[in-house]
This record gives sequence, structure tokens and C-alpha cells, in this order.
Amino acid sequence: MLLEVIVQSVADARAATEGGADRLEVVRAIVDGGLTPLLETVEAIRAETSLPLRVMVRENAGFELQPGELPALRRAAAACAAMGVDGLVVGFARGGVPLVGDLERVLGVVPAARITFHRAFDALDDPLGAIPALTAIPGIDRILTSGGSGSAEARCARLIEYVRAAGPRVAIIAGGGVDEEAVSLFARRGCVREIHVGRAAREGGAADGPVSAGRVRHLKGLIAANSVPPTS
Repeated sequence: MLLEVIVQSVADARAATEGGADRLEVVRAIVDGGLTPLLETVEAIRAETSLPLRVMVRENAGFELQPGELPALRRAAAACAAMGVDGLVVGFARGGVPLVGDLERVLGVVPAARITFHRAFDALDDPLGAIPALTAIPGIDRILTSGGSGSAEARCARLIEYVRAAGPRVAIIAGGGVDEEAVSLFARRGCVREIHVGRAAREGGAADGPVSAGRVRHLKGLIAANSVPPTS
């Protein structure tokens, strides 16, 4: 099971790499759910680690494209793609419906980029029903989701449904409130192949605290101790 860690700085990236993370999601303003980082930060992190980087492309704390944001989003997407990052993290929704048109307008400048559709997915009225439309977009190879509300058991059951609906080409990443209990359960049940963490990898569990190599190492240990072959 792959562990993706949210990072905001070179120091975060260094700690996550030392702790054994498998991939990094690069953002700024993590307390706002993650916004587009400075390009120089992405470049510095890329120089620091050989881990794959997924870079957030988002200009506000909501899930809608606001007036005037499209040029900045397209510039950021193009610049990150030109750096050779592993992929971009993008998503739009309004009224419980995915805004596929807005997504395509942003991604038009990076037709070959690999895309994680982020937790705008969790704002949808019918996330399970939306999966076919999202997986039909060629660049999307991952969907990030908390698995909904409720216990870790209930979330795991939904994640299994999402994985089955997404098929073999698109991976479901479990993220959003993924704590130690959820990491252990998801690994033990094999409901997903990838886990995404923010607070759980940080000193004291603080939302915007520094990433701790020890915390990342501990999470990797939980995954190793509980892992079973993933549900297909």
C-alpha cells in the first residue's frame, strides 16, 4: 500500500522522504485544504527528493472556479507539467455536481498530464454515480476521497465500492481524516491501494505543523504490519 504525504516545504519533503513516504502532494495553505504552491517551492522540493510529486492546482478554498482564476491555474498547470512532476491535483464541483467543463478548460494546456481529482469528489451528491464521468477523462488516473462520513469501517465499505466502480485504470486514494486507526483498518481490509495523509504525518497532529519523519515511519510500519492483498 502506497503512502502519500502532504508537504508544504523542502523541510517537509525531506522529513517525509526520510520517513519512507512513497509520494508527496505539494501544496501551500494546507489549512485551506491546499492551494497552488509557489513554483520555486515545487522546484526546490523536486531538487531535494526523487519521490514522485503531485502538485495542487487550486486558487481558492472552495471547489468552484472563480472569475479571473483560469489564467493562473493554466499557467501553474503548464509550469508544473514542464518541470516533469508526476502529476497535478485538480477538481471542481458546484451544487453537488462535478464541473467537468471547468476541469477540461484548465487541463487543456496539459493534455498529457496525469491528474488526481481531489476532494471536490466528496462534495458531490452522488459520488459513486459520478465515477464513470470522471474516469472517462483521459488524464485522470486517481480520485482522492475520504470515503464519506461515519466510522472507519463504513468508510472502508464505501471505498471498496468506489474502487470497483473506478476499474483498473483509475486508483482511489483514501484521504481526509485518515488517522492511525483508519490506516491500520484500510491496510488490513485492503480496501484501497493508496493512502493520503496530512495531520497524521505531522508533529502533534497539528494541521499545519511540520512533517515528522518519525510519524511517517510509524504510519509505514502500521501499513506493513496490517497489509493484505488489495480488494479488486
